[in-house]
Amino acid sequence: MPSRPLILVTSFEPFGGSTVNPTMLISDLLEKTPCICGTRAYLTLPVIGGVEPASAWSILEPALDALRPEAVIALGESGKADSIHFERVAINLRDSRIADNAGAQVIDTPVIDGDVAARFTTLPVREMLEACRAAEVAGTLSLSAGSFLCNELMYRLLAHSSLGAAGFIHVPQLPEQARTRGGPSMDIESATRGIHAALDACAAILRSNPMRMNAGTQLLDHHAHSDQDQRARKASS
Repeated sequence: MPSRPLILVTSFEPFGGSTVNPTMLISDLLEKTPCICGTRAYLTLPVIGGVEPASAWSILEPALDALRPEAVIALGESGKADSIHFERVAINLRDSRIADNAGAQVIDTPVIDGDVAARFTTLPVREMLEACRAAEVAGTLSLSAGSFLCNELMYRLLAHSSLGAAGFIHVPQLPEQARTRGGPSMDIESATRGIHAALDACAAILRSNPMRMNAGTQLLDHHAHSDQDQRARKASS
């Protein structure tokens, strides 16, 4: 493991009629903030699902192969979150309440056909949560990343064979967004401070205890192979 592990941080463009996405603003502020541990790269993705050209995954996948980061942390906006949500699981389902920015609204469709039902984060989310709270920013562990593009991107990241650590963090909408559409919010300074602390905590673990990440990946692979073996046995019986 490099002494300064590389973490790729992704954000999303505005969607759903909004003109702003807090994850883009957070990424902009983080780029100007010194890292205590590790190094970071930043990438903003379109809010377009699937794997076709111009989709979020069609842009992210080649970046993964080119940068080969030690971890990928994807950021997304949630209009329902009242704190920073560290997502623990992604499900193999695309079931969108609204259309993406290409006008597509996918219903009851797997993210990856024939793949496992769910994949668990390989990030040290509990330590990242503790760091977020230590920075005096509200945070929680979440068991649902939804079924829109945030969940889809998390699932595809965790299915990408060359990644050792990956996961997703939802941040609340901004106060100015909440004033027009309701719901909880968080100011950009607090959200950035919490994410910055979480990223440094992740980098510190990557540097000092890389086997912690590998163990999570191996456990995930074990469950994936077990599910595939069970399906094969049922098909042959």
